[in-house]
Amino acid sequence: MECRSVSKNVFKVLDGGFCGQLSRHMSANVNNDPLWTARFLKTNVDAVYDTHMDFLRAGADIIETNTYQASVPGLMKYLKVSEQESLELLNVSVNVARKAVNDYIREACIPYESKPMIAGSCGPYGAYLHNGSEYTGFYGKSITRQELIDWHRPRVKALLDAGADLLAFETIPCIEEAEAILELLKEYPGARVWLSFSCRDGHFMSDGSGFQNTAVCCYRTLPSQIVAVGVNCIDPKYVTPLLKGLNENTSSEKDFIPLIVYPNRGGSYSASGEWIAVEEDQSLNLPISEWLDLGVRYIGGCCKIFADDIKLIRSEVNRHSLQKKILNK
Repeated sequence: MECRSVSKNVFKVLDGGFCGQLSRHMSANVNNDPLWTARFLKTNVDAVYDTHMDFLRAGADIIETNTYQASVPGLMKYLKVSEQESLELLNVSVNVARKAVNDYIREACIPYESKPMIAGSCGPYGAYLHNGSEYTGFYGKSITRQELIDWHRPRVKALLDAGADLLAFETIPCIEEAEAILELLKEYPGARVWLSFSCRDGHFMSDGSGFQNTAVCCYRTLPSQIVAVGVNCIDPKYVTPLLKGLNENTSSEKDFIPLIVYPNRGGSYSASGEWIAVEEDQSLNLPISEWLDLGVRYIGGCCKIFADDIKLIRSEVNRHSLQKKILNK
């Protein structure tokens, strides 16, 4: 299928952390659930819809399906459903996001051709393992490329068949998984995707690979399909050193690498593998203009970034865009 194209010359605001925002609609704690918020595609689809609407009303140009941990094997295992039922739930994820988008454009009187886009969320194999390995990438050396391709393929096909505008490969922790995804994408030449990596600090991916070399190599491999490369679920303090220099010597539009960033509120994994959380009300002072000047074209939030935060990001992106227009006159 042919997905909607995305211009490299405009800024797009993403949604925020789905789990945190969903908790504003229901009291269930899903942090330790192996399916995370994907469970609610079966048990509380209304809360999923309400969460999408929160982010759309906050100004998101792109919302993600709540399928980060919704692999076909995972749904089958933890919901005790068949393979076909698992695929149907992935279809539901796109349908409920589409309903939210359609209801929102009517509510806000937005032209149909300018409607927000839907990105099918594709978490890494480590999210399926449910042991924090999306922040270590240790499995990259113990699983074959073909196994990773075969694991990702059913969800990719289901999300594209359901009509997702693009795919979000997120929190990729190891170079082996990135290579497997690139190989898989050759089967779907009409698909448009972003690749967002899990990094341990301001220089290295979670598995110790150099972030910038990996990101550039991935983008240059499939520039017709990859709309952006970058990082997500990372402490904001690491974003600038990770991205700085990637577009420093780009002399033409074709050399430019569109970047994506959606950090968390400051949480991280300790050396012992324990998640160190931050308070939900911790101040969020993101250097958004600085990131946009580095080449970020897609910006949003991950864990503990709420709809109110996305509203502020939207405002800052609008301000930056206006300044650029004035300077270019």
